[in-house]
Amino acid sequence: MAHDMWVFGYGSLIWHPGFPVAEFRVARLHDWHRSFCMRSIHHRGTEEKPGLVLALDALPGAHCDGVAFRVAPGAEAQTLADLRERELISSAYLERELPVDLVDGAQVSALVYVIDPHHVQYCHLRLEEQAQIIAHAVGGRGPNRDYLTATTQHLAQLGIGDPDLEWLVARVHAL
Repeated sequence: MAHDMWVFGYGSLIWHPGFPVAEFRVARLHDWHRSFCMRSIHHRGTEEKPGLVLALDALPGAHCDGVAFRVAPGAEAQTLADLRERELISSAYLERELPVDLVDGAQVSALVYVIDPHHVQYCHLRLEEQAQIIAHAVGGRGPNRDYLTATTQHLAQLGIGDPDLEWLVARVHAL
């Protein structure tokens, strides 16, 4: 019997998974939190003017609510290859299999991309610093503010609140 492949999305994967999805469910990952802790030099910024993208930063006792996607049967190998090309572009993310709690109480093992805290792109900035960067950065996939806005809107549509992202949207809009 084949093993289902699950992928946990907490940022752009929520609104642009980029792979065939058999089903998706709101899910929670424990001991990690969503944070703009990765400098983006490709997708939402450049090497000269880095933007910021979301990553999962380890924090015991914390949690991150997002979406667990079950990959369509037969698409697992291509999905893994595509995700590695997209997410591991600069080696700042680490690929992990972690337990994720689905909203219905079930638990699955999901592929998750987390930040490497020893990588040069890792950063820990105050929200105001994040807002200043996000308001002005632009990369290969467009303005950094569009990434922030799309992620925050899709989280809200799923009933997932993120006060830091909501504050950042308002602040970036004001800038």
